[in-house]
Amino acid sequence: MAKRYGFLLLPRYSLLDLAGALAVLRQANQLLGGRAIDTLLLSRDGRPVAAAGGEQLLISQGLNAALMSIDGLFIISDAPPQASDEPWLRQHLAVAGQRIAQARGVLGGIGCGALWWAQTGLLDGYRCSAATPPGQASVLGGAVLSNRYCEIDRNRLSCAGGTSTLDLMIQWLSQDYGEQAGRQLMAHFALERLRAGDERSKPSATAGTAASAKLAEAVALMEANLGEPLSTEDIAGLVGVSRRQLERLFKQHLDTLPSRWYLEQRLARARRLLQQTPQSILQIGLSCGFASAAHFSNAYRNCFGHTPRDERSSRAAAWRLAGAHQRPAEAGATDADKEPT
Repeated sequence: MAKRYGFLLLPRYSLLDLAGALAVLRQANQLLGGRAIDTLLLSRDGRPVAAAGGEQLLISQGLNAALMSIDGLFIISDAPPQASDEPWLRQHLAVAGQRIAQARGVLGGIGCGALWWAQTGLLDGYRCSAATPPGQASVLGGAVLSNRYCEIDRNRLSCAGGTSTLDLMIQWLSQDYGEQAGRQLMAHFALERLRAGDERSKPSATAGTAASAKLAEAVALMEANLGEPLSTEDIAGLVGVSRRQLERLFKQHLDTLPSRWYLEQRLARARRLLQQTPQSILQIGLSCGFASAAHFSNAYRNCFGHTPRDERSSRAAAWRLAGAHQRPAEAGATDADKEPT
């Protein structure tokens, strides 16, 4: 009997995170020789939800209507819960999560998804991985936030999104369907390896800036000048420390050099623009402080392992997935083994 998993889409979710998760499940179905896994796209009330780029997919059902038919629930969100979400969290999400957990089902979070589960108390005592915006530590409750790329703690699955979505889904399916299935999935997605469970992502600036006012000033200057980068000497002078002192602060708190951290922030911004805007690759490179398309492409490949053009191709694939879900003729056909056209 097929397992069915719901993907609860919250406003401004990442379409690429969803596409990555569904692509792994769809390929797993093909490897397993049938419909071993079904998926449903869910929203709070059954109505369409806008992704970060404004796309709206065909929603299968509202969460409450689908609750009795799913074996697990993944939350995909790019933002943590707000105070106004508390009534829905308590009255609906917590109830849904408790039913799934009692039935030994899976509770998953992608992007900021784990932060929503944490607010319900269903991650108390569990490790989780999530995208954590500054100042959001209070939403964790009793959850244990790790800095690993992804976390599988018993039946709680989580990652911060992006490429770690593939790591999470393939590791999880390897546990359920065997290492051979995992190796075949890795080969399909051209992954040389999965990042090990104890492999850690790069430290967030949040903790470091809280510990050092000078570091906080330097980070703020960098974030305000992504399009016209300042030199390390200029930043040090503006915050009132020597270059060597600034490098020591970054190394101590963020385990990197200021120039490297600055470059990664510019590339992260470029990646968001590639995924969410129609701007040309050259326009995006120039707006993020790169002098030429070649300079931008080389830096992007060194950081992410693929070029800006490849990133756009991934976005196009996500659009094709969106198109498959938007066609009325396929309303309700959200099974993991559906191929986008």
